[in-house]
Amino acid sequence: MLADLMGDQMHPPDRARLIATIRDYVEQLREEGMDGLPRASRRAAEPPTPSAPSDSIDAPAVGEASTAPRSRDTRPVSTELFSRYPGLEQTSDLGSLRSFIGECTRCKLAGGRTNLVYGVGNPAAELMFVGEAPGADEDARGEPFVGRAGQLLTDIIERGMGMARSDVYISNVIKCRPPGNRNPEPDEVASCEPFLMRQIDLIKPRVIVGLGSFAVQALLKIKTPISKLRGVWHEVRGIRMMPTFHPAYLLRTPSDKRLVWQDVQEVLRALGRPIPRRREQ
Repeated sequence: MLADLMGDQMHPPDRARLIATIRDYVEQLREEGMDGLPRASRRAAEPPTPSAPSDSIDAPAVGEASTAPRSRDTRPVSTELFSRYPGLEQTSDLGSLRSFIGECTRCKLAGGRTNLVYGVGNPAAELMFVGEAPGADEDARGEPFVGRAGQLLTDIIERGMGMARSDVYISNVIKCRPPGNRNPEPDEVASCEPFLMRQIDLIKPRVIVGLGSFAVQALLKIKTPISKLRGVWHEVRGIRMMPTFHPAYLLRTPSDKRLVWQDVQEVLRALGRPIPRRREQ
């Protein structure tokens, strides 16, 4: 159909390249959480807000979103979410929470998993990463982010942020691998979400980094694409949360690593940590 719309004015090789480019663009929109092509706004475009100077020597100087942290909510964290599992709010540390979860069969994902993937890292971490769900490598080892995407996340933490992976905490919204790595379904999220929220409450990180569309949308209860959410501070259970692209997306779209680098710098500033000089990829 696309070829018909273009008519016969283009040579076949040029037409094939154009079709491939459009398909790649649509696939990128889908990965960023959009359901279709964006509509043009009827309002006149507003001039961009000047961004604050960067502390990094070689950080990108243009196109940076406003990242001023919102004020932190100091109200008591609601435990209403835990009413699904009586006694969950009584777990006192990550070990007792893991024991509470047990060999979970609370949703249909249990039948297809090899290992429940709970989380890993420092139980008193000031920085927590939250992804979507385990993949094949994670399911096999019982540890989050150990495949190719996990290797890139480790590189972001250690080379990009100057921290040890063991100093942060890494978890997922979903603790069991969905079949074929499909997106988790609403009933699966409802079953697992209380456990993630309890992990957050027990760790009490200063900053959460949400990795990718699904994790961020689940944390914020919205459907806004990650391309519009990343780089701007949000709040989850009274804790600052910075959305950014998932490492798996960066493996397919390495040009967007520069945007993640911007997000990483904002996280380091919020933590009061120095910003390492960026290394070329």
